[in-house]
Amino acid sequence: MASPTLPGPYMPRPPAVPEWLNTGDNGWQLAAATFVGLQSMPGLVVLYGSIVKKKWAVNSAFMALYAYASTLIVWVLVGFRMAFGHRLLPFWGKAGPALTEGFLVARASVPATAHYGSDGALLSPRTEPFYPEASMVLFQFELAAITLVLLAGSLLGRMNIKAWMAFTPLWLLLSYTVCAFSLWGGGFLYQWGVIDYSGGYVIHLSSGVAGFTAAYWVGPRLKIDRERFSPNNILLMIAGGGLLWLGWAGFNGGAPYAPNITASIAVLNTNVSAAASLLTWTCLDVIFFGKPSVIGAVQGMMTGLVCITPGAGLVHTWSAILMGICGGSLPWFTMMILHKRSALLQKVDDTLAVFHTHAVAGLLGGLLTGLLATPDLTAIHTHVPGTRGAFYGGGIGQVGKQLAGALFVVVWNVVATTVILLGVGLVIPLRMPDEQLKIGDDAAHGEEAYALWGDGERFDVTRHDAARGGGGAWGTAVVDETIDHRLAGMGARGVTIQL
Repeated sequence: MASPTLPGPYMPRPPAVPEWLNTGDNGWQLAAATFVGLQSMPGLVVLYGSIVKKKWAVNSAFMALYAYASTLIVWVLVGFRMAFGHRLLPFWGKAGPALTEGFLVARASVPATAHYGSDGALLSPRTEPFYPEASMVLFQFELAAITLVLLAGSLLGRMNIKAWMAFTPLWLLLSYTVCAFSLWGGGFLYQWGVIDYSGGYVIHLSSGVAGFTAAYWVGPRLKIDRERFSPNNILLMIAGGGLLWLGWAGFNGGAPYAPNITASIAVLNTNVSAAASLLTWTCLDVIFFGKPSVIGAVQGMMTGLVCITPGAGLVHTWSAILMGICGGSLPWFTMMILHKRSALLQKVDDTLAVFHTHAVAGLLGGLLTGLLATPDLTAIHTHVPGTRGAFYGGGIGQVGKQLAGALFVVVWNVVATTVILLGVGLVIPLRMPDEQLKIGDDAAHGEEAYALWGDGERFDVTRHDAARGGGGAWGTAVVDETIDHRLAGMGARGVTIQL
């Protein structure tokens, strides 16, 4: 009598692979989640730590690091099911943990995404990807985390780190989950047919508006920091931006919840739009300022990525080029021209211009998606029948839906962010004292990023000569010789170079 076959890796269906599980889908979703995670850790941590003045490098990187870690704990405790669980309100899901084996190994589903007709008949079933709930929890956590990390960019260089630690979990629960459920989790905007393929509204418009609002309530940096905030390491800034760009393959490629044709179109369109936007921004810098800016190129890359996100998997690639050109020009105009003429924009100290690079670009992308989304690709992605861009039969009504959806996101984020910060401010000062702001990292953390001289300034021999009382040709020669001797002895501990 033959012995029973023992379990092994080459069984037709091993115990760990149930009938509904597609291993390819699961593998891609885990890879996409990792790509998005790399955008935050180390992408934005490195970018933030290098794009600011040296005295704020540690604090800026830590704000991103803390937001990432705190989001994960809150997300698995209650946040995920508030954004993707059963419906509690038209804009909010029922809170609950995502911690137990029974929940996490079951097939993933977004229960509120089932779409019904006016007569109550089921028109399209709920979203049920072919992998376990744990993969969905992880992927959506990465998107939630990067939203808070992006928001932090508006507050660098002055926010009390203790106030930030209190703010992040509250904003995740009271603001992010509402927008995520409304647009992705089956809420009223989803059911109405507002298109947000991968977070142009949920992530970028939210982070830009909330960051701008928070910057208003926290207050500005020191005057000297607002006037001169030179990056301490432009090369590392480019490295962080590069991680952000490549990580966007997971950001938009993971949105369909499967490695299907929509994912392929989305990843290609993402890269095309980023390149077109970077080139557009750079050309505008050359035309108006006479030279290309590396910081501007990174900002242009960012706006192109943000602008394509609401429709990455739903538009033609020629549309992605158009969206990239728009993404590299309109935010450039609002940042370089409009900002200098607006009293409100001048008053609010948005450190990294997150309002321009994310709110403006995200809104622009959402409206362009309302024009350019193709019917065939949109039918694959959305469960609302007939959803398409205005240029493909959707009419002006689709653009109106996109505007209404954006208005909801803007209003909710302004109100929620204001209430949270006013509440936190009753217990913890939102802004560091001026004495600590003059010091920076050492005052906030007792640590400094580099054991180097200066704060990103050039080593000005004449200035140091004057400070030592040197005068005349002979005096200058003596001082120069002394300085040269000291610098030679300092070796690798010498000056930093203003790039």
